[in-house]
Amino acid sequence: MSKQICELAFQGATTAVGVAENLLNEAIEKHGAEAPVKYPDTAYKLPVITALSGEDITTLGELVPVLQRIKANNLRPEPELGNALLSGEATLYAGEIIEALRYLGGGKPDEPPYTGFLSDPVLRKFGVPLVDGTIPGIAVITGKAKDAQAGARLIKDLQSKGIMIMLVNDIIEQCIEENIKVGADYMTFPLGKFTQIIHAVNFAARAGLAFGGVPKGAREQMLDYQKRRVPAFVIALGELDAVTIAIGAGALFMGFPIVTDQDLPAELQIPELLEAQPDYDKIIKLALELRGIKLKIVDIPVPITVGPAFEGETIRKKEAWVEFGGGRSPGFELVQMGDADQVEDGKIEVVGPEIDEMPEGSVFPLGIIVRIFGRKMQEDFESVLERRIHYFINYGEGLWHVAQRDLCWLRISKGAKEAGFKIRHFGDLLIAKFKSDYPAIVDRVEVTLLTDLPAVEAKIKIAREKYQARDARLKGLTDETVDTFYSCTLCQSFAPNHVCIVSPERVGLCGAVSWLDAKASNEITPTGPNQPIAKGECLDEEKGMWHNLNDFLHTASNRTLEEVNLYTLMDKPMTSCGCFEAIMAILPLTNGVMITTREHAGDTPCGMTFSTLAGTCGGGVQTPGFMGIGRRYIVSAKFIPADGGLGRIVWMPKELKEYLKDELTERAVALGLGADFIDKIADETVGTTEEEIMPFLEERKHPALTMPPLM
Repeated sequence: MSKQICELAFQGATTAVGVAENLLNEAIEKHGAEAPVKYPDTAYKLPVITALSGEDITTLGELVPVLQRIKANNLRPEPELGNALLSGEATLYAGEIIEALRYLGGGKPDEPPYTGFLSDPVLRKFGVPLVDGTIPGIAVITGKAKDAQAGARLIKDLQSKGIMIMLVNDIIEQCIEENIKVGADYMTFPLGKFTQIIHAVNFAARAGLAFGGVPKGAREQMLDYQKRRVPAFVIALGELDAVTIAIGAGALFMGFPIVTDQDLPAELQIPELLEAQPDYDKIIKLALELRGIKLKIVDIPVPITVGPAFEGETIRKKEAWVEFGGGRSPGFELVQMGDADQVEDGKIEVVGPEIDEMPEGSVFPLGIIVRIFGRKMQEDFESVLERRIHYFINYGEGLWHVAQRDLCWLRISKGAKEAGFKIRHFGDLLIAKFKSDYPAIVDRVEVTLLTDLPAVEAKIKIAREKYQARDARLKGLTDETVDTFYSCTLCQSFAPNHVCIVSPERVGLCGAVSWLDAKASNEITPTGPNQPIAKGECLDEEKGMWHNLNDFLHTASNRTLEEVNLYTLMDKPMTSCGCFEAIMAILPLTNGVMITTREHAGDTPCGMTFSTLAGTCGGGVQTPGFMGIGRRYIVSAKFIPADGGLGRIVWMPKELKEYLKDELTERAVALGLGADFIDKIADETVGTTEEEIMPFLEERKHPALTMPPLM
């Protein structure tokens, strides 16, 4: 590392630490040393400090010795690589303190478009796409592009590649000027200015704490985790002053390579870590190479940008050129397997009006029929692939899709229509994605798109017959009727010791992997994360323990776990990675359990928010009394039967009750709990402590109160 870079890193770190010290002193003088300090909605308080030193900071006064230690140990003027990295670490601490002070007293200092701190639920929301490669990397872009158009092209290119993007400084305004879509819905987070780049670092640090099971304060282990498992890189645009270089040294300290658009001389570059690329058309390619990110490039012949960045895009009615289904017109989607002579590869047929014949703001029917031939294709895989239609269509910029089957609801935006998107392009998109994502089971694909009302009404009857036949088949799939369960170790890229066991009646805790999904995945990639496990000898039928599952678990968890029970919360429960949709926790006073979700940010009767709870049971550790689950497991016949099953639930957020209302009622009736059982479950409108909800449970005669003791 050049002497000049080292000296600038030291100067920048000294400046940053000085600013942090002055702001901390002012805050103590104004609020007092005992004033609480933490970021909102996180279990990790100040994540960079928590991760690197393990210091449990709760008040302003406790930050003083932390800053003094950093000043004494990290600010070393000798121009050496090690000292420059220590300067980078000091800059990270300074940035964490400066930004945390902005949230004093529960303040929300960030105004749109800036996001500021990204909460734990945001981290966990993107956990699954990060570990399964849907999001192949994280780009932190700071500074100012040479012009707004060049910066916008850079961001659009990253979005099309599915990269999560975090923006800092003037590039944010440049994107907005060029109408680039930013925000959580587009996986493009405009963090803010200057030291708000720390929110990219504390996001990465929490990945190690939440998913990797890295202990707080295990500094070297955390740095190793970041280098090996967090696919992040930095693109630094514009002039590099001392503070910018110090922040860059912080990125290098964490193991994240940097590409700058400045024409640096060779002696100022560090091969594989800090490299220059003034050509904007080559910056992303170099950054991906430095981080070892390899992309699967799929050529999709449509006139809009396609990528996971647009999956969360909302198209409101006034923004839509045309909409389909959603109760306003009939609509359906159906995937069917066919023989080789029944499927003409690449064929797209539109039956009915094209978009040019649809007036602005109109409503039309839509039928999407995808026929697939594959030598390894099975009828059970039809529903698995059919669900992917939702994701594939949503990847298109200006396309919107919700629900599935004959409840699907789609919109095409005015912008997409203006760009030249046609109805037939749905077919181009689906064919390209099915063939690229499922090459082992999909050989040929043809798509028929129906916008003619009589045609839709005729074919929807066939689709509904197919749905009914599938549902009947799925109801017959129980844990008892199959001899094989499947593993899911997809999340081991982030949580090395976690193993999901997926059965017909227990969906993966992320909610995204069912038994059929795992079966299809194994066909696609026989050596992949979903391995078949023959059940073999049952050791405990009530708790759900099998000899073969234990053997597999012991090996697959890197020999950290020896036994697992699938049907109980209280004894050797399944581990969690951190991507869970919901968390279940015991409530001793009520003799029941509560469930909270990633979407519920408020307090819960166990005394912890979702974020705090998640910090106790993630990272691949067995935690009796606490367990991450998928939402649909709640209405399974195998929902903790060894602990009393559905009747143990005494509290859940109102949103979750509404989401599962019909199925909860159906299960309750089947179990003899009565059609009014759901009304006996407390929610946040009743209370958020055990003491507050107890009178409600007693008044409603909740069954958990008379069940055998859980503990």
